[in-house]
Amino acid sequence: MKNLKKINISSLLVVMISFFSLASCSDDDNDASGGKPVITEVNATLIDGQPADLEPVTQGFANQMYIIRGSGLSSVQKIYFNDMETYFNPTLVTDNAIFVTIDKDTPYFETIDEIKVVTKKGTAVFDFIVLPAAPIIKSYNSINAAPGEIVTIYGSYFLNPVVTVGTAEATVISSNVSEIQFEMPAGANNQYVTVTTLSGSDTSTQAVGTALYDDALTSLVSGSSAWAGTPDYAFTEDVVQGLKSIKHVIGGYSGLQFDVNNVPTSPYKGIRVSIKAAKEGKVQIIMNGNFNPADNINIFELTTEWKTFIIPFEKFGHASIPATLGQVTFQEWGTPNGNTYIIDDLGLVLKD
Repeated sequence: MKNLKKINISSLLVVMISFFSLASCSDDDNDASGGKPVITEVNATLIDGQPADLEPVTQGFANQMYIIRGSGLSSVQKIYFNDMETYFNPTLVTDNAIFVTIDKDTPYFETIDEIKVVTKKGTAVFDFIVLPAAPIIKSYNSINAAPGEIVTIYGSYFLNPVVTVGTAEATVISSNVSEIQFEMPAGANNQYVTVTTLSGSDTSTQAVGTALYDDALTSLVSGSSAWAGTPDYAFTEDVVQGLKSIKHVIGGYSGLQFDVNNVPTSPYKGIRVSIKAAKEGKVQIIMNGNFNPADNINIFELTTEWKTFIIPFEKFGHASIPATLGQVTFQEWGTPNGNTYIIDDLGLVLKD
């Protein structure tokens, strides 16, 4: 199955430079330049991230670039796929060719299946089928599901999806364009979840069984404690993973501590977490209580947008990587009057 989300930019540039060099010569000799538009064929620019052979195609994938070929195209004003207007870059237009990316939200079901190019001198229509964009996994829940449990994947463009966990195909219980429910197969621990459709594939960034917090503290964590204030562990208004996050109104230099059940570190390379703040500030992230203010270790800038941090174990200032993970702490770092943190997707990252 082709993963059409992966685009080799260098290869695409080779196709564009080669094509426009030829098109420029062709335009110079074309007596019909600037006449009534005609579309003769459509070509893919890339297949599997490599230059396509420029053979004509009659269907294409949303969110991918194609070449509309013909004549009289230089005065193009608008381009439509299935009656939805698509942006085009005027610098990627000659009289004989237009490089254009099909809008990712172009309708593909019960529609007219055509390209329409509107120029100053007329309109050209061409039969063309648009297929949906490649699937996008935004998150899945729960990350630490046991075999046989029902898991929900959240994302986009899930059309007749196939779900695999590692190499095992999972049983899909139900699906629509933005959610899939599947049964977690056996042997899933430390495996990644992949969704495949006609249009391509996408794989989760979190491996099964690696969550410390996933809508709630997982079995890898014995408890948590705030140095001050009362965190909300079921905050639903802003999340990056699953349906809930942690909101903590935190005073200056105060902290939020997670007690981990001495999880062996050997399968993992570090800790992952996503954080945003009510105002710009800083956070220090501490492992196993190895705290020395003079070291200024793992102090990260926060903004009002989500930021994801992946911190290798060797960056936590220990003389050697501890054999087990026993504690993860987030300490507010010097914002006047403290800050408000929203924390989500706290977990471990497998070694490559």
